[in-house]
Amino acid sequence: MEERQELTLRGRVFHQIRDGILSGKYRQGMDLRENTLAEELGVSRTPVREALRQLELEGLVEIIPNRGAHVIGISEKDVKDIYTIRSYLEGLSARWATEHITEEQLNELEEIVLLSEFNLNKSKSDQVVKLDGEFHTIVYKAAHSRMLEHMMIDFHRYVQNARSSSVATRDRAVRSVQEHKEILEAMKHRDADKAEKLANEHIIHVVENLQKQGYGQA
Repeated sequence: MEERQELTLRGRVFHQIRDGILSGKYRQGMDLRENTLAEELGVSRTPVREALRQLELEGLVEIIPNRGAHVIGISEKDVKDIYTIRSYLEGLSARWATEHITEEQLNELEEIVLLSEFNLNKSKSDQVVKLDGEFHTIVYKAAHSRMLEHMMIDFHRYVQNARSSSVATRDRAVRSVQEHKEILEAMKHRDADKAEKLANEHIIHVVENLQKQGYGQA
């Protein structure tokens, strides 16, 4: 029981620090001091130290002997690379989801689209971004592949700052919600080819919008 609690603690600390990096709370080049993080998270330094080592393996942190850890984070090229990879895998997710999606999941997607339109009209961009993530998460789950779901959700986390910037743009937000609606309609009609094509195009449009804002350019 103790060992399980320790594993849970380590996982929680790891995810909290990683989310802090990906959300921009801990910015690129910032020093991550074990004692400061431990105090902030209300834990001992041991799980913090282990989390930082794991984050170094993910390439989000660099640990320099006798100097400590600092944030590397996600570069603009990383964002572009992730979206390029997603432009292929998003289509696969939509195809598999169309083949396996349940009526309950279709209803959840329908509700998300309706809520997105409502929040667009209220100019609540933060809610639109949140709902955008929920839409994709349901599609990943519906794809019925643990490996694909894990990979896609991680990609989604890595580019959360870029996503917020892109979806928060009024024109892009409106188009994004419309694209979600079209993907949903294809899934309702069990048209896997169309759902795959629309999902791929959806991510390509996100990339184009990000490039207009300067992301991923050398």
